[in-house]
Amino acid sequence: QLQLVESGGGLVQFGGSLRLSCVASGFTLPYYTMGWFRQAPGKEREGVSCISSKGDSKTYLDSVKGRFTISRDDAKNTMYLEMNSLKLEDTGVYYCAARVNGEPICVADRYGYWGQGTQVTVSS
Repeated sequence: QLQLVESGGGLVQFGGSLRLSCVASGFTLPYYTMGWFRQAPGKEREGVSCISSKGDSKTYLDSVKGRFTISRDDAKNTMYLEMNSLKLEDTGVYYCAARVNGEPICVADRYGYWGQGTQVTVSS
């Protein structure tokens, strides 16, 4: 059974850092394009960053460029999101998602597999 499990969320002060992890089980990560999405209260889910199956192509939401870094370690079946200089507007539930190959387009309905999410709260 294909499963994605996120971890690493928490409460952090403005300007702080967090590293999210997404561990995949039940499938082999190298064949999947992966992504991080987030949803803030009262807002739609948005794509934060996505990475191709080979890791050679990455996309970022404009508001996180230069602050967030997506990466993957296929040997560990794990994807990461390094988040630095966190802002209040980064608060939300962060989800990892997967789809079979394809371009790393961060559009939620392109992804068929989802984790349960991890809460990130940035405080002032």
